[in-house]
Amino acid sequence: METVLKASNIVKYFNEPEPFQVLKNVSFEVGKGEFLSVVGKSGCGKSTLLYILSTMDTDFTGDLEIKGERLNGWKQNALAGFRNMHLGFVFQFHYLLPEFSALKNVMLPALKLGKYSEEEIEHRAIEKLKLVEMDEYSHKLSSKLSGGQQQRVAIARALINDPDIIMGDEPTGNLDKSNSQRVFDIFKQLARENHQTIITVTHDKDFAAGSDRIVEMQDGQIIRA
Repeated sequence: METVLKASNIVKYFNEPEPFQVLKNVSFEVGKGEFLSVVGKSGCGKSTLLYILSTMDTDFTGDLEIKGERLNGWKQNALAGFRNMHLGFVFQFHYLLPEFSALKNVMLPALKLGKYSEEEIEHRAIEKLKLVEMDEYSHKLSSKLSGGQQQRVAIARALINDPDIIMGDEPTGNLDKSNSQRVFDIFKQLARENHQTIITVTHDKDFAAGSDRIVEMQDGQIIRA
């Protein structure tokens, strides 16, 4: 299996209110098309690790490689461009813009990337909304959608630039059982059919159990991978 992400000896400290080591020499690899769940008790360092893997936190020691590129020391602008092209994000809260339609929300990262014409981006956005069974709501304001619908629109938005890796931070944290299952099924399909890599931090035991691999953390370290 082709390695798409490799973390080597990641060490992270928080300095407020006093120095505290959050991550202790964390190393692991993730393959192309793998669906991975990171689990562990609150405060064990899961979300901190995801933030580093996402390239949004650069204040750490160790090495991070994505798609064969060593990302240490890159300038913020270069990292932002890399993120927009290769990574998609789904959070516990959907972060949709309430004054925009579902379609417009999905189009935004592609408009920012500037790789396609607006017409092509709209076409691609509708295709992504179809994938999550939300195309019939494409012109509805995101603020008028239910929580489960908003999260599916957020997934479509994460997919618009065809990222190699989709990262989720508690993507089902605000959802009921049936909507959680829908989100899980979408992720499973993306990994199986599109060969996109899924890395999620989750407290949902059923969600984690259904993924390809569980990475368990405890006190800033990986105890099972």
